[in-house]
Amino acid sequence: MILTMDEIINAICLHMAERKAVRPTDVQVELSWDEEDGYTAEVWVQGRSQFLVESNMIEAILRYLQSEYDIRAYREQITLDVDDEITAHVNTD
Repeated sequence: MILTMDEIINAICLHMAERKAVRPTDVQVELSWDEEDGYTAEVWVQGRSQFLVESNMIEAILRYLQSEYDIRAYREQITLDVDDEITAHVNTD
């Protein structure tokens, strides 16, 4: 299973909205990848900026898989990848 960049953003929005007690539409996310920091997400909630590292992003993806697809996955089953856009590969075997 592959999650698109939009699904990863949705996962982070839902995750951060729950943690900050705001609506998912009040959360903005920008994903990025570079050689120094790897995969990161900059998140804006109520005018404040926060950076998430790869492990935080995977935590949000795990919760999203459970709530949206009823899939119980583990960290080891998820890998992030970047070609034209960032995607998440979920090994459900």
